[in-house]
Amino acid sequence: MKPIIDYKIPKKILTPTSGFLYGYTHSLNPYAGCSFGCSYCYVRQSPVGLFRKQEWGSWVDVKQDSHEKLSREMMNLRKRDKPVTIFMSSSTDPYQPVEYKEQITRGLLEAMAENPPDFLFVQTRSPLVTRDIDLFHKLQEKLRISITVETDDDDVRKRFTPQAPPIQARLKAISKLKVANLPVQVAVAPVLPFTNEFPKILSSLVSRIVIDDYSGDGSQGKRSERLNVRELYKTEELDTWYGKNTYQVAVEKLKQSLSSDQILISQEGFMPY
Repeated sequence: MKPIIDYKIPKKILTPTSGFLYGYTHSLNPYAGCSFGCSYCYVRQSPVGLFRKQEWGSWVDVKQDSHEKLSREMMNLRKRDKPVTIFMSSSTDPYQPVEYKEQITRGLLEAMAENPPDFLFVQTRSPLVTRDIDLFHKLQEKLRISITVETDDDDVRKRFTPQAPPIQARLKAISKLKVANLPVQVAVAPVLPFTNEFPKILSSLVSRIVIDDYSGDGSQGKRSERLNVRELYKTEELDTWYGKNTYQVAVEKLKQSLSSDQILISQEGFMPY
């Protein structure tokens, strides 16, 4: 099902951060809504997901004039000698399918290449991120790209998030970013059932892994509980993979191929350092 696409002109494009993203000054969301519509996405239980009557994943708002607004806002912040550390994105995927046509994210990166922030963190699960390697090179010293890979089993991926990109395509994108000498990490967020080969696969691609313990939903896992994520695991007879200790099991498995200092837990792995 294709999402309903609408076009909006936001008053501002940068949003002051708090809570889980306390290490950043601003979040930057090129779109409102996300057509990947992942079953476990905490944004379903956030204001942007709850105040809209349409099902999460069925609508996307395109934020027009974003390049110009970001340029102006960045300029105003710099005039006041304000630090600018940006998390892109906190409530949408900046490289969801609509980006192929609209290129809002690319426009924002162009604005940042002209007037770089102190740090930019890019979070996505889309292989489209490799399109912007040329712009990432201009921000290379102040950048980290984080690619979500919850599992290496694409059948599991299809059960939990059928509209998201295939796992193999994401792994190829990570490899391409690595070859381009860009700072890239993998976010296993959330931990979905994976095979014994997963640690080897990840260790061959990156030296920095983030494991989500579900606190990344901004409410210490409470939003995830309200989404009945636990029931989805039970339905698929995967309930042994769900719980407060699951991330610890994942860490131990990953340690078969990665050192302890290469594995970060939730919030720590998303901070601007």
